[in-house]
Amino acid sequence: MRIISWGSSDVGMKRDHNEDSFMLVPELNVFVVADGMGGHAGGEMASGMSVRTIEKVMRDNADIIDPKVAHEGSIEQSPVALLLANSIRAACNAVYQKSRQVPQLEGMGTTTVAMCFHQGYGFVAHVGDSRCYLVRDGNVLQLSEDHSLVNEQLKAGLITPAQAKASRFKNIITRSVGFDTDVEVDRIAVETKPHDVFMMCSDGLTGLVTDDEIRDVVTENFLHRVPSILIEMANQRGGDDNITVIVMYVADDEDAAWDDASSDVEHEPGGAGFNAGMLN
Repeated sequence: MRIISWGSSDVGMKRDHNEDSFMLVPELNVFVVADGMGGHAGGEMASGMSVRTIEKVMRDNADIIDPKVAHEGSIEQSPVALLLANSIRAACNAVYQKSRQVPQLEGMGTTTVAMCFHQGYGFVAHVGDSRCYLVRDGNVLQLSEDHSLVNEQLKAGLITPAQAKASRFKNIITRSVGFDTDVEVDRIAVETKPHDVFMMCSDGLTGLVTDDEIRDVVTENFLHRVPSILIEMANQRGGDDNITVIVMYVADDEDAAWDDASSDVEHEPGGAGFNAGMLN
């Protein structure tokens, strides 16, 4: 399995600084998006610490995610899934401890969504409302579930989808990295298929661009252009937050000659149906 990736981040049209951070580590097949909160210094610090901590933990345990190593047992207990989740928990503790050490950073935190590909599976771990999507066979599926007040209200039937979109509480998250020493991390596993496209993003995109529009941009454009196209769409609609987008393409044997940095990869969805499951 070979993953080809692209990523971009933009300050948007209303903010004077970017509190988002993202990371592409193609040699490990690890990818992360984090959306910080806590003011100019705090938000940037929290999101940056989160992605750097995750990278360190994953590098320090590269033997677990070595693509040649197959793990026995059920996918629900995969060491890769557990490692990815634990890397976010380590980030949570690091951010929290930093906020306790520096008074100006008190209360800082960040959302975090991370992916690691291994042995034919894409493993997702996330906290907050930054999202992960899968586009396959002309369909789009949101893999992650927003840890937000509005989503809780929506699931409880207290508000409609239209009310959720317009809610003044839509930026309130119910779970974050750095709020305490530890955090509950949701885990998802997806059996990948050639030509799958996974996308992770901050809510600066999803607050202004719909899932169907994401699907259309992914399926109708060269993939290396997708982050900039989606960011431009969000900015044209007000760009009221920072916007970060990562695209990850599952290549097959025929794609082996592609150059990651410059190839004009056109998406041709493959496979049938989705196979995604929450991991306990």
